[in-house]
Amino acid sequence: MENTNITSNTSEKSLEIEISAQNVYFQYESTDGTPPKEVLHGVSIDIRKGEFVALLGHNGSGKSTMAKHMNAILLPSGGKVLVGGMDTSDDNLLMDIRRAVGMVFQNPDNQLVATIVEEDVAFGPENLGVPSKEIRERVDEALKAVGMYEYRRHAPHKLSGGQKQRVAIAGIIAMRPQCIVFDEPTAMLDPRGRQEVMTTIDKLKNELGITVVLITHYMDEAARADRVIIMDDGKILTEGTPGEVFSQIDMLRAHHLDVPQSTELAQYLRSKGYDIPADVLTPEECARAIFAAKNH
Repeated sequence: MENTNITSNTSEKSLEIEISAQNVYFQYESTDGTPPKEVLHGVSIDIRKGEFVALLGHNGSGKSTMAKHMNAILLPSGGKVLVGGMDTSDDNLLMDIRRAVGMVFQNPDNQLVATIVEEDVAFGPENLGVPSKEIRERVDEALKAVGMYEYRRHAPHKLSGGQKQRVAIAGIIAMRPQCIVFDEPTAMLDPRGRQEVMTTIDKLKNELGITVVLITHYMDEAARADRVIIMDDGKILTEGTPGEVFSQIDMLRAHHLDVPQSTELAQYLRSKGYDIPADVLTPEECARAIFAAKNH
């Protein structure tokens, strides 16, 4: 990917809270006269500036519902959500909250609105009233940040799934958010597209200092995060570093969740008597552990 001069959001305030969900309850109102269905039961989560957090859980666990509270797509039935200290229930702050936290969804086609890539990326800043000269700068910087600058005059519908998703991400970056919430952004992509998007997410966090919240079913993606939060039945089940969370293999399987393939292989080798650490996450870590055990 090309370098870009987008200003990093990281600073000495790296532990400052970006998003704070405080004892959040939420229920979906029924349309057929049945009682409302409560899907969040007192969830409390703090997301810190510059952090990469993976939010996991099986279907129906409440993770996507929680994600939609982070930029006021949904509002709590009880408790509150603060974004940079702004209460999401305050209608007067809605635009500021949406500027601070961008959302990227599963299907990039649902977020692409123009017939030319650069026009699509410009759509958000235009709606924010950004001056034309600055929009041009933002669009170029955002497309370079996701490695799609050379496609700026292409038609979005002719791009691959991974490329479309990167354009959708560029559209969010152009609005200069402090945080981006990704709701299963690789679910509809092939392995190559998944890798393209995850490389982009890594760059957003590591080079641009953007806070990242990733909802995913892929444990290998979650293993790249700074912190993993597991949800189950509308509550927080456990949280910690990827090594801490994925070492709890039996507990995760009891809640119908998987672990990274390297972690699973490491567990199998330990069961066969090999001296392999319990917190192996990546193929590289697994290979080093096997080499060390073999030569011990």
